[in-house]
Amino acid sequence: MRSLKLLSFFLLIFFFLTCNYQPKPDYKFIEQQILNELKKSVKAWNDGNIVEYMQSYQKTDSVRFAGNGTVSFGWQTVLERYKKGYPDRSAMGFLEFSELDVRILSKNYALVFGRWKLTKNEGNPSGLFTLLFERRGDTWRIVHDHSSSAN
Repeated sequence: MRSLKLLSFFLLIFFFLTCNYQPKPDYKFIEQQILNELKKSVKAWNDGNIVEYMQSYQKTDSVRFAGNGTVSFGWQTVLERYKKGYPDRSAMGFLEFSELDVRILSKNYALVFGRWKLTKNEGNPSGLFTLLFERRGDTWRIVHDHSSSAN
């Protein structure tokens, strides 16, 4: 009888541990998904398509963009901000990201730090950015963007 109780106890512990087990996120896979998302956004920008560029942002009212001393909330507001700041293809220039550093915070959040540079006919503005990505389902989207300009 004692051995049956002991066996039941160990089975209960085993069951309890396996039910709460969560596999470690595949950091390399997550990083690659996020880098692919950034590549798509750079391509869209360089194609002159701000709406497609904005597909990397979560389409919610809580998306936040901070830059040039102001903060904008909401996907549509951020889109309008980009359209106002870059009214035509020549104003958009050619976008490059460099020094990308992806930090996986959890299975649903990642932080990306990097440099941005626009090559334009008149000047080449550049700066730094920090992006907070959130995973919803199988997609990673920007929910917070803090960009600064060095020029």
